[in-house]
Amino acid sequence: MRTVVIDALTSAESDDLLTTGEAAKLLNTSRQHVVDLCNSGDLPFTTTGRHRRVKRADVEALRTRTQRLTRDQLRSLWLNHAVAGKLVADPEHILDLARTNLARMRAANSRGQARRWLDVWETLLDGPIEDVMEALTSRSPRARELWQNSPFAGVLDEAERAQVLSRYANARHATSTR
Repeated sequence: MRTVVIDALTSAESDDLLTTGEAAKLLNTSRQHVVDLCNSGDLPFTTTGRHRRVKRADVEALRTRTQRLTRDQLRSLWLNHAVAGKLVADPEHILDLARTNLARMRAANSRGQARRWLDVWETLLDGPIEDVMEALTSRSPRARELWQNSPFAGVLDEAERAQVLSRYANARHATSTR
């Protein structure tokens, strides 16, 4: 068991440290599971008195590393890879389409979490194309949230979409029969 005892925390350090309960919420698991991760050495921690504290960065790294994609998320990833291919082939047209879709989406979703992700998409679409590609093809929790509010509807026509989904289903079937 790795334990480091600290007597006093600076304000910057305390902002960066989470309780096991806070970490459990981020990981969508129980507090006891976080304690078990700490005790097994899978999640580094410090102690203040008798209480464990974990760094937010360590929790985020664990979350990104351990979260498996759901079937729907994997399907979205396959579709996003196809969109990324079209983006590389014709960036101006695809980005214009995404901006038009984004404006429509903003008109329909003026509040809440969706608005937050639409703001992120706007920043991405105005930045380097590599950042858009990363958002489309990354498996990170942030990218998965962005996929739920993607402005790339209509980039793939029905035939292309069906082809991607067919290949996804075939790959999934091949993996499950191994």
